[in-house]
Amino acid sequence: MNKSIVWLASYPKSGNTWTRIFLANYFANEDKALSINHADRFGFGDSAVPMYSKIAGRPVDPHNKRQILSLRPRLLSAIASNGASHNFIKTHNAHAPAFGIDLVSPQITRSAIYIVRNPLDVTLSFARHFGVDHAEAIDRMSRSDYVTKSTETFVTEFLGSWSDHVMSWSSASAFPVLVVRYEDMLTSPEDSFEKMLRHAGLPVDPQRMEKAIHFSSFDEVANQEKSGGFKEASDFSDSFFTSGTSGQWQTELAPALAKKIRKQHRKMMKKYGYLE
Repeated sequence: MNKSIVWLASYPKSGNTWTRIFLANYFANEDKALSINHADRFGFGDSAVPMYSKIAGRPVDPHNKRQILSLRPRLLSAIASNGASHNFIKTHNAHAPAFGIDLVSPQITRSAIYIVRNPLDVTLSFARHFGVDHAEAIDRMSRSDYVTKSTETFVTEFLGSWSDHVMSWSSASAFPVLVVRYEDMLTSPEDSFEKMLRHAGLPVDPQRMEKAIHFSSFDEVANQEKSGGFKEASDFSDSFFTSGTSGQWQTELAPALAKKIRKQHRKMMKKYGYLE
C-alpha cells in the first residue's frame, strides 16, 4: 500500500493554517502570493463533509459520527492511492481511535508534522474562534473526551485535551513525527520550514523557500483576509488572522486562569519549554 500521507497535525489555533499556506506557496512557486482561499488546492482536510459524501457516493449526514467514521478508512485509502508521492492532510484529530476506528491509518502514512503552541496563547485564539470565554476554552481544552460539534460543512473532530493531543502525536512510533513549536516558527521561519520540507522528503530550494515564507507572512495573509475574506474564518470572530505573535496571554489572560492551565498541562508544557 502506498505510504503517501503526510499529516499536518495540531490542536486548533496552533499554526496549522500558516503551515499550509507556506506549503501551498512553496508548491505553487509563483511570482506573487497565492490566494489564501486557494491553499487547499495543494492538500486535503480530513473534516470537510463533501469528501465523505464523495466516498459514500451519496450525501452523508455530517452529524452521524458512526457513519462518518465508517467512511474514514476508505477516504484515507483513496487519498493515499491517488498517484501522488506526497499527500498532505490537515488534521486537528488526535492520533487515537474513535469508536474503534483508527483516525490516522499508519499503514498508509509516510510521516507527520506536528505543530505545538503554548496553551496559554492557544486559549486566547481558541476562545475567539469558537465564540466562548477564556474559562470555557480552558475547560474544553482540559477534557479528555472533547470533540468539536459537527456542522453542515465540517464533521466532528476528536481532539481530547491539549495535553492528550500533544502526547498522542509526539509519542507516535508507527511513522516519523517532527514536532515544531509555533514560537520557533515565528522566530526562525527559515529553519522551521526547512525542517518540515526535509522531514517530508521534499527537496529544499532556498530561494523558493524564502519567497514562500514572504508570501505566507502574517501581514500578507491578514491583508488578503481584510480585502477578500477567508473561507475558513469563524462565524464568531471578525478575522481569522488576528495577531501573528506569541505571549499575548501575559496581558490578556487572567492570572488565575493562567495558573489553572499550568496545573492542568504542566507535564507537556514543561516538555516543550512553556513553563517559566
